[in-house]
Amino acid sequence: MGLNLVLLLAMVATNILSLYHLSSTLQSPKPPTQQPVPDHLLHQLNTIRATISHLTRHQPPSITPSPTTTKPSIPQDLLLYSHLSPIASSCHNHPDLLHKYMAYTPYSLCPLDSDLLAESLILHGCHPLPRRRCFSKTPPKPPSSLPRNPFPSSFLDSNVIWNKYPSCKSFSCLAKKSPGLGFDPNAEISKFMTYKTELDLPVPQLLQVAKSANSVIRLGIDIGGATGTFAARMKQYNVTVVTTTMNFNVPNNEVVAMRGLVPLHVPLQQRLPVFDGVVDLVRCAHAVNRWIPLTMMEFLFYDVDRVLRGGGYLWLDHFFCKRMDLDKVFGPLIGKLGYKKVKWAVGNKTDSSGLKNEEVYLTALLQKPVSK
Repeated sequence: MGLNLVLLLAMVATNILSLYHLSSTLQSPKPPTQQPVPDHLLHQLNTIRATISHLTRHQPPSITPSPTTTKPSIPQDLLLYSHLSPIASSCHNHPDLLHKYMAYTPYSLCPLDSDLLAESLILHGCHPLPRRRCFSKTPPKPPSSLPRNPFPSSFLDSNVIWNKYPSCKSFSCLAKKSPGLGFDPNAEISKFMTYKTELDLPVPQLLQVAKSANSVIRLGIDIGGATGTFAARMKQYNVTVVTTTMNFNVPNNEVVAMRGLVPLHVPLQQRLPVFDGVVDLVRCAHAVNRWIPLTMMEFLFYDVDRVLRGGGYLWLDHFFCKRMDLDKVFGPLIGKLGYKKVKWAVGNKTDSSGLKNEEVYLTALLQKPVSK
């Protein structure tokens, strides 16, 4: 209170001196000319200004009551890691999630909610995640051996930490609740091997197409490949395919690894972690569809072009959209790539959503020109 009063008096004194100087100039009968300011007045003004400046620097910040809680402190390991390696800018847009993810005890077990926090951050664009100095939890009773057959008779429950997944605690439960998600090996055994409609492209036919074009398929990426059934099928033909997949509250990544395949925990908006021009085949699964923002999809297609070698193939497998959008939006978008149309099949999407929204499926096999 006393400091504020001194500031107020200093400002009033400055204004009085300024008015005094102005009034003395106006009372002069001579024509208005530039009058020099007296030295004693300059000295007084400078003294007052210096006093105000000094007092302002020492003025404590005003404290106003706020209903919000105090901003949480930044975890020490987050500060440490930020000095070692850059952190994706999108991570800083979600400080609450980031701080919670990095709030752990170093050299001990990672918190139980680590996987859920990690996936939430990744889906918000925070990728790659900062590294941490804690031990990931493992299943309490891992099996002594794992099957080499990518189509085992069953998936072992003991390979999964089921506390992460609230809906089910076994693969039999997942297969019953979500029969189409790839957790029933018996239902997966026939996938990519049968031809029922023009929308299907069996693996033997795919390989024959490549052979007829004097091309070869050795390395591939399956984007949004869920439990890795396509990569499993290609493994039986000595083709190496890595699968990008998110969990979404089910153990997709664990099942891919259980089949002896490589899961990449990478979202659709993330740049593919592969060097330029080294892949023979990229398959876009059901995760790539009309719900992806158009600009994001365009970047995705051009990233696919980046990793494909000349003569490589892009396979859009049951891509769905509205019929009118296929002609006006997605068809022209795909056409910008300038790829050769090896297969282009369109069929009605006959489930309730497809009928309601007049949606169609597109299965397209496109070959990248060698000259590109």
